[in-house]
Amino acid sequence: MKDDATIWISGTMHNIFSVGQILTELGFKILNIVTWEKTNPPPNFSCRYFTYSTEQIIWARKCEKVSHYFNYELMKQLNGDKQMKDVWKLPAIAPWEKSCGKHPTQKPLSVLTRLILASTKPNAWILDPFAGSSTTGIAANLANRRYLGIDQEEEFLTISKNRKLEIENPKTSATYRQKISGFNDKKELELFLVEEPKEEYKTELNLTKKKGDRLTAVLQNGNNKPC
Repeated sequence: MKDDATIWISGTMHNIFSVGQILTELGFKILNIVTWEKTNPPPNFSCRYFTYSTEQIIWARKCEKVSHYFNYELMKQLNGDKQMKDVWKLPAIAPWEKSCGKHPTQKPLSVLTRLILASTKPNAWILDPFAGSSTTGIAANLANRRYLGIDQEEEFLTISKNRKLEIENPKTSATYRQKISGFNDKKELELFLVEEPKEEYKTELNLTKKKGDRLTAVLQNGNNKPC
C-alpha cells in the first residue's frame, strides 16, 4: 500500500473486533467503523435469536500522520446535502447481481460502489486479495477505477471473468450503473462519473510469475519506506 492508501475490511461480530485490534497493532489509524444496515436481510429460520441484519466495515489508513482521500462533498450530496453518517441503509444483494453465478458471501454493488467513490480518485488501483466473485472489481470498473483481484478458488475466478466480460458491453454497464442503489436517482452515478475530474497516476503495475505459478503484484511508486 502507498503511504496515503486506505483499506476497507468487512466483517461481523464474530471477527470484526479482532480485525480492529490487529490493524491497531500494525500501526493503522482506524477512521470509521461503518455499520451496513440491510434493508432486506435474510430471515432467521431457527427463530432462536434476532435476525442478523447488519455488517461492520472498518475503514483505516496505512499511516497515522499521512492524510487520506475522502470525497466528502459527494457523500454529502448522496445524503440529502447533510453529512453522511457511519450507518448505511442499503439493500442486500439483488438477483440481477448473480447473473454469472453465486458466491456464498457476495456483497452488493451498492455497498462496494459507495466505499470506492468515497475513498478513491478516478483511475486509482484497487486491490482485493480475497476477490471471491469480484464484486469489488465490478464496482471499481463501473466507477472508472482499475482493479486487481486475487482468489484461490478457480470456480469464483471463472465467475469473476464472466462478470467482467458482461460489463464490457456498454449497454449492460450503463444499465447496471442505473440499478445500483444508494443514489438519488438512476442517472446520478453516470452523471457524476462524466463530471468527475480525471487523475493521472504514474503508478505502474508490474506482474511477475514466481514458483508455483503464483501471480505477484508489485506497485512501483518510488516510495516503499515505512511510515
